[in-house]
Amino acid sequence: MKKDVKATANAVALVGGAAYVICAVWVAVSRENFMSLFGTWFHGVDVASLPFRQLDLGGVLVGLVTFVISSWLAGYFFAKVYNSFAK
Repeated sequence: MKKDVKATANAVALVGGAAYVICAVWVAVSRENFMSLFGTWFHGVDVASLPFRQLDLGGVLVGLVTFVISSWLAGYFFAKVYNSFAK
């Protein structure tokens, strides 16, 4: 079964953007809690010791836009590669 390349890219971009917003809000509300969980994803590396830069709206928006674009490209290329293997 082939994937619709643009629909897949759009879905990945939407999910990626939603995850980015959730993470940004989580950091703004409870940075320590977020960093604790994030550290477990990196096999115990102490990510909390990294320097912290205060969140600002401009930085969050630039991050959101670039993350959504990267997610869209990843979804697009994923669907293309999937379709080439599905032949």
